[in-house]
Amino acid sequence: MMEVSDIKILDYTYELPAHKIAMFPLEQRDAAKLLLYKDGQISETVFRHVGNHLPEDALLVSNNTKVVHARIECYKATGGKIEIFCLEPFGSVGDYSVALAQTERVLWKCFVGGAAKWKGETLQKELTINGNIVTLYVKLEQQNINDYTIKFWWNPSQYSFAEILLHAGRLPLPPYIKRAANEVDENTYQTMFALHEGSVAAPTAGLHFTPEVMLSLTEKNIQATTVTLHVGAGTFQPVKAPTMATHNMHAEYVDVTLEALEEIYKAAHVTAVGTTSLRTLESLYWLGVKLLLAPSPSTPEIMQWDVYQKTLVEKNFTKREALLGLITWMKQYNHSHLFTKTQLLIAPGYRFRVVQSLITNFHQPQSTLLLIVAAAVGAQWKEIYQYALANDFRFLSYGDANLIFIAPEAQPQNFGN
Repeated sequence: MMEVSDIKILDYTYELPAHKIAMFPLEQRDAAKLLLYKDGQISETVFRHVGNHLPEDALLVSNNTKVVHARIECYKATGGKIEIFCLEPFGSVGDYSVALAQTERVLWKCFVGGAAKWKGETLQKELTINGNIVTLYVKLEQQNINDYTIKFWWNPSQYSFAEILLHAGRLPLPPYIKRAANEVDENTYQTMFALHEGSVAAPTAGLHFTPEVMLSLTEKNIQATTVTLHVGAGTFQPVKAPTMATHNMHAEYVDVTLEALEEIYKAAHVTAVGTTSLRTLESLYWLGVKLLLAPSPSTPEIMQWDVYQKTLVEKNFTKREALLGLITWMKQYNHSHLFTKTQLLIAPGYRFRVVQSLITNFHQPQSTLLLIVAAAVGAQWKEIYQYALANDFRFLSYGDANLIFIAPEAQPQNFGN
């Protein structure tokens, strides 16, 4: 079997015509089309009926992250525009809510449009918060390998950085949506689960859910819980390396409560709403494995190639063994929630340890998100995408959805125990 590191990204591409990319959301979220893939068979329905196709013992796990106004436009004294895209707090991040609650000043990792013409001068931007004029100051502190460190400070200084972003920035629609964000997007580009600020992109599979859909799931006795993964800009970046061996997988922060972890531990069937929830759920398994093999008071992280190391894989812990190890560790050190970073790379050859089914949108060619789909269903990912293209499905963030049941060959023999 080919090693994951040897995978060529050119083998995971398809022709995506521009007119297939949804530029606007549907008026009714749950009216989206839903492609179904199970046991090698493809069919379709409407998303509002998704509950009819999930087992009664399913646990639905959604991402409750909230998109922040990460895109800030500033202007030099000469009139030149500098566009700043806030990615994540600079330095050690203990909790996103704490970072966003900071007042007076912050350091933030950012992309910068027009950086070459920014000669180090401090930029200013005036904004209004609750009727008060606030001046935001912006300074480029340093250039990093993939981004910049930007210092923000403001006067009056009593406002939190979350408030500054809300009033100074704009909603960061994905680059393939070729239009500016409008007032409608303020609602439609947030899921009904959105609670914890920190993402620069919506976990788009969750955009299809409505209170009516959730009620239909409850009536079927399908349980639901949430996790948090703050989506980074890396989720939109196509893989540029010829093989995965030289691709640097983007890292994202996850935050999971002990209560949610215990629900996941007990669940007989776990359905991930979106690749971000799936990435979080699978990371939980490997965090548990790490703690079982090397107990430590320190919170572990998942690096890109960890889950393909023989020392972690050969033990073949069950889902419940690994998650119980993580639960035990959290209780031992009095953690009510787990906050850490994951760089987990899921690609063909990966074996899913926690998730049995995935609700997701249709992803870009040559993306790590498409690799997740291919890992789940094997070579039939091409058939799924060809069907969607031929049957008027809408693609990417505001597009339609698919419900995928993980193929048996993508699961270990002790799966679900």
